Amino acid sequence: MAHAIDSLSAAHDRVPTSVRELGGGGGGDAAAPRLTVLVPTRDEQESVPLLMARLGPALAPLGAEILFVDDSDDGTVEEIAAIAPGCPVPVLALHRPPGLRAGGLSGAVVAGIRAARGTWVLVMDADLQHPPQAAALLARTAMREGVDIAVGTRYAGAGQSEGLAGAGRQATSSSATRLVKAAFPRRLATVSDPLSGLFAFRRDAIDTERLRPVGFKILLEILVRHPTARVAEVAYSFAPREAGRSKASVREGLAFVRHVARLRRGVAGGQRQLMRMVAFGLVGLSGVAVNTAALWLFFDVLGMHHLVGAALATQFSTAWNFLLTDAAVYRHGQRKGTWYGRAGRFFAMNNLLLIARLPLLQWLVLAGAGVLTANALTLVLLFLLRFLVSDRMIYSGGEKKVRRRDPVKMLVDTDAPAAPVSRKRSVYLPYRYDVAGTVTIGSQIRLPELEFFRAQWVPDGEVDIAVRVGDVGRRRPRGRAALTEDHSDTAALRYEEHLGRFGANFRVRLGPPITVEVGPLLARSPHVVYTNVVEALLRFVLISRGRMLLHSACVELDGRGVMLSALTDTGKTATVLRLLREHGGRFLSDDMTVVDATGRAVCFPKPLTISAHTLRAVQAEDLTRREWRRLNLQSRLHSKGGRSIALMLSRFNLPIMGINAITQILVPPPKYSVDRLVPCRLGSSTEVRDLFVIERGAPDLYDLDGDVALERMLVNTEDAYGFPPYRYLAPALRIDGLDHAELRAREREILAGFLSGVHTRVLASDCFGWADEIPRLLAGEERQATVSAAEAWPRWGLQPRRSPAV
Repeated sequence: MAHAIDSLSAAHDRVPTSVRELGGGGGGDAAAPRLTVLVPTRDEQESVPLLMARLGPALAPLGAEILFVDDSDDGTVEEIAAIAPGCPVPVLALHRPPGLRAGGLSGAVVAGIRAARGTWVLVMDADLQHPPQAAALLARTAMREGVDIAVGTRYAGAGQSEGLAGAGRQATSSSATRLVKAAFPRRLATVSDPLSGLFAFRRDAIDTERLRPVGFKILLEILVRHPTARVAEVAYSFAPREAGRSKASVREGLAFVRHVARLRRGVAGGQRQLMRMVAFGLVGLSGVAVNTAALWLFFDVLGMHHLVGAALATQFSTAWNFLLTDAAVYRHGQRKGTWYGRAGRFFAMNNLLLIARLPLLQWLVLAGAGVLTANALTLVLLFLLRFLVSDRMIYSGGEKKVRRRDPVKMLVDTDAPAAPVSRKRSVYLPYRYDVAGTVTIGSQIRLPELEFFRAQWVPDGEVDIAVRVGDVGRRRPRGRAALTEDHSDTAALRYEEHLGRFGANFRVRLGPPITVEVGPLLARSPHVVYTNVVEALLRFVLISRGRMLLHSACVELDGRGVMLSALTDTGKTATVLRLLREHGGRFLSDDMTVVDATGRAVCFPKPLTISAHTLRAVQAEDLTRREWRRLNLQSRLHSKGGRSIALMLSRFNLPIMGINAITQILVPPPKYSVDRLVPCRLGSSTEVRDLFVIERGAPDLYDLDGDVALERMLVNTEDAYGFPPYRYLAPALRIDGLDHAELRAREREILAGFLSGVHTRVLASDCFGWADEIPRLLAGEERQATVSAAEAWPRWGLQPRRSPAV
């Protein structure tokens, strides 16, 4: 077998070279591998036999091939060819002759990437300082869904660098690491070992045309030139060299310094942003003057409470700042959206920050600071955050929009230290739930979303998921949030935010049973515990047991199961309320429905969240005037606008889950049981015959075929899990021996079976008229009432009653 590849010249011209297949893997024309392990070699004849003996067996379960890119002048290629036939995976070699070795080791890696057949590429050295077992773990981490690059780290978790020969080399390595992290503080913020030689990546995520490789440190080049790639780290111990000799030299060190300087010049684009920040700061200073004058009027002249005065003064200064910012700081080409849209986002940002500013203002006043001084100080302290949100989210900054690297550090640790012993707490689970007769949950925190599933008869010690309160995380604050996977014993995950044990931290042990331990802050916000942690676990446990938690609403109209699906905040809840109020029927779910491959839907009656646009459908006479007033505020904060701002803030290095928890504590989400909002009855299960995907837009109606409907429903379901830390948590889950990719594949199978007997249609409306159209569409079709199992709710065993023997 031969593959044409490109070898770099000094000017990056391409010279055809060939890859030789040397044997291994049992021979034959096997399918393309999933993983290519790329090993650059230069005079490694002594190391190759030891490497092959250990690496081949470690890679055998991964569907891998080994590709040697050789720049040797000794007998390395011949040694590889002699050993390859006995290797359990295919072995290939690419020899670059003298004169075609541009770029050194980095050039060899780029040539190997272009020749690789695998979807994933792992790069490692041949001298066994990168242990093969560590390389295999790194490959498994990289190939899980959601990660673009996995880096073997010597400087995080249980990673060690003792294999570096001598104190001098260790000092040189650590100094070089500090240098590059200082040179690229944003792009390397979540990477502790950016100069590692052991790393893996998804080949499609790396554009080799961007790379300009020089010297040894190709990973640095990849990370800097791909700032949006998602990165995880795997801790490993850098082993002593067993054969061969180091290729490091003073010349290589000088080349490295020049390379860092060239990279820095290539990404230096901050001057324009600095000028905008200065201009924004000058506008902000004038706004502080306006705010102070307004506060003086409200507090000193009119005698208002200082917190009320500060809130009102913020509205004046926000209007002043927006008008100047929009007119003077950002030119026409730098603005995005309409004037009203930018104004709305600007006011929303400043009022959200006002919620965080008022407690600090009160603390300063109680500490003895003057009201005007304390107010001005709180405004100055939040200047940088206001600028970053404005520059990156409200305005485009006049530059091509670039998605930044995720702010959460992800680490897989093979030898994580044991969790510190916290003060003694009760382990009893006073709240127990039985979800659809499939998954049982016990909790020390009352979970209002699962109130309909309360099942105190479930034994405390036999639940599938246990939620307890504990001290999670280290005591000291940290620079950024981190998700750590512990593979030392029972698989466990630990999420920690910036504020040490005062933050929104949790730990998950992937049992059985699955144990969730949440910190005290999260324990005071049960909605966040359920939505951001428990529901994600429940979703995948249900999948492992043949059911799916589908993002949809479900009602039964005249005995006919009807399901509605939509992206978040389209109008699904309002439509369900109108259908129940105007057409009767039974309610099964509004947000999530449990379905199986037979077409059966089981109720999941969480309390309904009333957002701003849903208020028009609420005509509940049972709500008091105070509840109505509170509902108006809550519905706006917890509507699509509030969530979009929270998602926007999650892109920054902020304790976003803690902010979410505190917000939920101060302003609880507007959640009401459906039968308090409209008169209705509850159903426990139904056979779904019709599924409407509702959309906003020009009136339209059309059918969806099976494959399109499947993809659409998967996208809608994933849309419900967009808030952090789901995107970090989900890929790390292992349930009943199934990893995330296997669980998602099984979820797809369940949904495909469910949809196979369901008539799926898209229904678009420009006037929220779905509740009018759906009954008319159903009335024109044959109706066949089904026997309802809802008479005695809940009944999970849906067997028909037998007549008594005569």
